[in-house]
Amino acid sequence: MKSIIEFQNLTKVYRKNNKDIVVLESVSYKFESGKFYLIMGNSGAGKSTLVQLLGLFLEANSGDIIIDGKNTKILTESAKADLRNKKIGFVFQSFYLNPVMKAYENVMLPMYLNYSLKRNEIKNIACNILHKLGLNERENHYPKELSGGEQQRVAIARALANNPDIILADEPTGALDNENETLILEELKKLSLGGKCVIVVSHNKEVKKYADEIIFIRDKKLVGDKNEK
Repeated sequence: MKSIIEFQNLTKVYRKNNKDIVVLESVSYKFESGKFYLIMGNSGAGKSTLVQLLGLFLEANSGDIIIDGKNTKILTESAKADLRNKKIGFVFQSFYLNPVMKAYENVMLPMYLNYSLKRNEIKNIACNILHKLGLNERENHYPKELSGGEQQRVAIARALANNPDIILADEPTGALDNENETLILEELKKLSLGGKCVIVVSHNKEVKKYADEIIFIRDKKLVGDKNEK
C-alpha cells in the first residue's frame, strides 16, 4: 500500500505556567492508503493534539509531517491551507454544521475553496455524495431537522467534498447512540476499503473491530499493535 501521510521524529511541547509540558516526544509513524487506523490513549495523552498536527492546524516543535510526498515544514501557510483543503477531510464529535444551511449547502462549503471545480457543478457533487451516504431524501433539510446520525453523515459528506485521500475523525461517534455509532463506523470502514486513509481518534473500544491498525499513545510515545483487537 502507498504511504499517504507520515510523521518523523515529531515532538510537541506546550508552555503552561512557565513550564514545558511535553505531549509527544520524537514519534514516527506511516499511514497507508486503504487502511483504517485507530488512535487510542488516556484522556490528555495527546490524541487530539496528534490529529491537529496531522491536519496542519498545529505546528510541531520539531520533526516532519509528510503528506503525499510533500514535507509540510517547507510550505507556506497558504500552501498548507490548500493541501489541507484538497487532501484531508475532517470529521468531529460535534458536527459543526451551519444551522442556517441545508444539508447539501453544508457539503458544498469546502468546494468553494477548491478552484479546480466549476461553480455550476458543486451542487450536483454535494448531492451525489449525500445520496451515496443514504441521505437522498434529506439533502434539502436543515441540521435541526436531522437526527444525530444523519447530521454526522452530512459531516462525513462534507469531509468528502473535495475527494480527499485522508479522513481524520476525532471522536466521530462520541455524541451518537449505539445504532448510529455502528452506522457511522461502517461508513468510515467503507471509505477505507475504497482506498481512503481513515484515521480515527477514539476511546471507544467498539471501534477496534473496524481497525486495521491500532495505535496507542503512552508516555508521550506511540505504540502500534496491528494484532490488537
